[in-house]
Amino acid sequence: MFGMVTFIVVGVLVIMAISIYNTLVKMRTNVDEAWSDIDVQLKRRYDLIPNLVETVKGYAKHESKTLEAVMEARSKATAINIDASSATAENMAALAGAQQGLSGALGKLFAVAENYPDLKANQNFLQLQNDLTEIEDKIQASRRFYNGTVRDYNIKVETVPSNIIASLFHFAKREFFEIEDDAERKNVKVTF
Repeated sequence: MFGMVTFIVVGVLVIMAISIYNTLVKMRTNVDEAWSDIDVQLKRRYDLIPNLVETVKGYAKHESKTLEAVMEARSKATAINIDASSATAENMAALAGAQQGLSGALGKLFAVAENYPDLKANQNFLQLQNDLTEIEDKIQASRRFYNGTVRDYNIKVETVPSNIIASLFHFAKREFFEIEDDAERKNVKVTF
């Protein structure tokens, strides 16, 4: 009788461990997928910027310093390659800083465009502006989704009994995609 009870208890514990392990794998995959969504939106943003700069160049030839600043900020931002599994606090801070630098440079570019009424009326420029606004919204949504999946995953990794399985199989906490500076938390305002 005692052997049968022991067998049942061990069987239940094994089933629980397998279930917890599978849940952790699923949640880690969700975090990786959410990071991929951010990555896709950032790539779309990076791809749009050269077209925007070229359009502005045609109208604002003497604003080369601003245009160069935008391209330099884009270059710095694209140089930071992070995947969800290597998202340390330092890496995430560097990425957030580079993204803020790019947003600031774009803000200056749009401020320059205010001085050129023909540019503000240009259909290509207006379409690029709309595309950028749409991408910025998608980046924000992707960031929120990523942070939500990281929150759920981290809770699972840190709570009993799943923390036991997580430590046995090296499921590590993930970092949030946060902006440290309050000034950086503000959205880029694009007005024409």
